[in-house]
Amino acid sequence: MAAPVGAETPASAVQPALWIAADFAVPTLVEAPGFKLVPLGPDLIEIDYRAYMASIEHLQKTFTRSTGWPHHGLTLADAKADMDTEAGRFARRESFAYAVLTPDGLRERGCVYVYPGRAGSYDAEVRLWVTAEEYEAGFDAELYSWTKDWIARDWPFRNVAYPGRAIAWEEWDAAVAASKGQ
Repeated sequence: MAAPVGAETPASAVQPALWIAADFAVPTLVEAPGFKLVPLGPDLIEIDYRAYMASIEHLQKTFTRSTGWPHHGLTLADAKADMDTEAGRFARRESFAYAVLTPDGLRERGCVYVYPGRAGSYDAEVRLWVTAEEYEAGFDAELYSWTKDWIARDWPFRNVAYPGRAIAWEEWDAAVAASKGQ
């Protein structure tokens, strides 16, 4: 799912050519023990929608810090529009949104987003979420650890921000504001 309605879109903060080399081969399928990552796109609308709609309150507290996304009024049409946006950003190399699926691809466990860095010396910003069920099962910590290793190993970034995780939300918000000169 795209960034919550009304939230800033990190991808709009930096021109894609400045944050990732044109010759970098962006991963389009990553398989790991117990899950796989694939780009979010129109073929995943229903799977993605089911995952976040089943975890509204959990995601409002752990991923967005707002009630803007997800919320009970979201429709499949809203999901399609957001999915088309994510697929377009991926194709233009502005940002990279991945569904975290079960190995058989039938259920979404969460999502991982790779954005241009918006603050300080960070050249990338990575966010992720898991469903409430997966969080209770301990998958959040597993996915976060795996994601940090994957980004460090397979992506061309020197300094990656993990807002709400390695960086407290308040500290991240202040860094973004300072980068904008506010």
